[in-house]
Amino acid sequence: MKRLSSVQKRVIDFIEEFIERHDYSPSVRDVASGCSIASSTVAQYHLKILEREGYISRDRKVSRSISLPKRQSDFVTVPLLGTISAGLPIPVLNDNAWIQTADENLSVPREITGGLDNIYALKIKGTSMIDALIDDGDIILVQQTHTAEDGDTVAVWLRDRQEVTLKKIYRKGSNIQLQPANKLMESMYCRPDNVEIQGKVVGVIRKL
Repeated sequence: MKRLSSVQKRVIDFIEEFIERHDYSPSVRDVASGCSIASSTVAQYHLKILEREGYISRDRKVSRSISLPKRQSDFVTVPLLGTISAGLPIPVLNDNAWIQTADENLSVPREITGGLDNIYALKIKGTSMIDALIDDGDIILVQQTHTAEDGDTVAVWLRDRQEVTLKKIYRKGSNIQLQPANKLMESMYCRPDNVEIQGKVVGVIRKL
């Protein structure tokens, strides 16, 4: 391996610290800002050298995919499938289209997925889950499933509204209660045949 410059050593240290702090990889812009590098173009130059020399690994098809080789096996690729409302439900095309095509792919620590399969990511719009530490702009990791226990935070498809929303789910007699985690908002009550569970939240990536 080529001997590193002081800037490149700083970049390596920054990447490791960033991943430890945020549980996901930095972008090129993050590297430029965090290492006081003049521009993203210059940061990209140093990253290319580090990648060529084997100090880091990157996947060009995956956003925020910078990783250190010793940690590479600790990461998994998760598709980001769009936005979900944590507030009033937002309309989508149909009950399948919103989870069919990935906007991009994210590289996230394997531990945050709990080793589970069939994980996808959604970006949060709204603040109805703020008391569950899920804020507007955060990214949630969701395990695709059609079942959930009372109290689970789930992505649900509301058939009559043709809309999808994120709420805690409870069975209340003959109805389904979809409860926000925001004391300023009221629960929704729906017939069981109107609610289709699309996935269960297993992790949250905080916005910067």
